Amino acid sequence: MINLFTPSFPKPTLGEITDKHTDVKLESTAANASLQEPSSAPTLRPLFWQRFALNELTTVEWEALCDGCGACCLVKFLEDYDDQTDVEYTDVACRLLDCESGYCSNYADRQQYVPDCVSLTYDKLVDMMWLPSNCAYKRLYLGQDLPEWHLLITGDAVATQHSMRAAGVGVAGRCISEVGVGEEELEERVVTWIEV
Repeated sequence: MINLFTPSFPKPTLGEITDKHTDVKLESTAANASLQEPSSAPTLRPLFWQRFALNELTTVEWEALCDGCGACCLVKFLEDYDDQTDVEYTDVACRLLDCESGYCSNYADRQQYVPDCVSLTYDKLVDMMWLPSNCAYKRLYLGQDLPEWHLLITGDAVATQHSMRAAGVGVAGRCISEVGVGEEELEERVVTWIEV
């Protein structure tokens, strides 16, 4: 059994068009209508997830794909490395994950504090099919569309968060920190609410 762990990407502040973590301006009709002043923030190309291959995305676009569910930050067990979908998730999260919000509390410096934190890249995706079925990276890699509630589709962080919760997607409020959880407890904390 292999214990896997990966980070959650920073997400926009609710109700704002610009993501303060990456200073990204969403380029959409709704976003452009609400912008009062020009911004020096990097711009996402319109419908980039439909128009470009994953390996053609800018760093800002790549990070914007993350839906912020936080499932990649949970401790998980991979039963068979050759079958990436044979995985068991626990409700135990990395010590850097804020279990209330579901977001990494120190995304920029996470690997300084958690050296085995796996960075999700295009080259690694083929070996990361253990990601949840809602994961935009996995969905696009498999030729599927983004979920209808994804922030890049809605342009509304509040609506996205409400829709994700209604769909049962995300770890916010459903996990505990790994701090104080022993190895022997992990197998008792396996959950079934994450679909692979």
